[in-house]
Amino acid sequence: MIDFKEVQIEDKRWADPIIRKANLRGSHYNFSTIFTWAKINNYRIAEVHGFLVVKLFEENQAGYYFPVGEGDIKAVLDLMIQDAADNGHQFRLYALSPEDHKVTEELYPGRFTFEYERDYYDYVYELDKLVTLSGKKLHAKRNHINKFKRTYSNWQFEILSDRNMEDCIKMNEQWCKENGCAENGELQDDYCATRRYFKYYKDLGVDGALIRAEGKVVAFTIGEILNSDTYVIHVEKALRDVEGGYSMINREFAEYVKGKYPFIVLMNREEDMGDEGLRKAKESYYPDRMEEKCWAELIK
Repeated sequence: MIDFKEVQIEDKRWADPIIRKANLRGSHYNFSTIFTWAKINNYRIAEVHGFLVVKLFEENQAGYYFPVGEGDIKAVLDLMIQDAADNGHQFRLYALSPEDHKVTEELYPGRFTFEYERDYYDYVYELDKLVTLSGKKLHAKRNHINKFKRTYSNWQFEILSDRNMEDCIKMNEQWCKENGCAENGELQDDYCATRRYFKYYKDLGVDGALIRAEGKVVAFTIGEILNSDTYVIHVEKALRDVEGGYSMINREFAEYVKGKYPFIVLMNREEDMGDEGLRKAKESYYPDRMEEKCWAELIK
């Protein structure tokens, strides 16, 4: 049985180097995401033969992420399969990339079923496109931004810091009320994860920024480097009654990332989780690629 434990901020010291070295493309395999959502998704982690192993529990079903690290991956997977058996649950792997799918099938031919889920594919965009918003397809985005600038001529873009973080925390609370978090468990979870990003902002080493209009924070975002050429957006929120708020924070932060990290060429804006509103918003920027993911279940 694997000795899993709750995810602590101190685990970043050993887990992050393993993840970074693997140069993964899926937004889910990122220490900040695992840590901030740990209590919500019931994540547990363990180091097994130099690999990071993540276990999660949802709706009375346990599952695992594909292990990440260097060495004998089959030995690690065998231990994970045994862990599931010891705990009396079916062995499932979540959020596998096509490459993980291939490795699993090669190691265990015919022993797993695989199913791809569009709801969990990551949306990936060329960073330059998000900065310039050039072309006919993104004309509406440019219009939103121009209208915002006309309406709020005194708007400001600020990098997230101790000086303005409390304003973002208050905006997060307002966003939660506006969107009915009390009646929507998924939005409440998002609100709680965002609060955790603020609380551990420095420890996680993430970036953040905000848009201020008429002295008030109307949009903010949080993200970080995902791999050697891709940046990931963890959080992006804007007030409902501020037209163009999302378009503004998206474009301004993309420009900031481009300037701070010249080697970044892609922006991963995570999945839509089957939410129609999120899907429409993410598709409206015309993704350049989708990072596919599937789940696998051991059948024999």
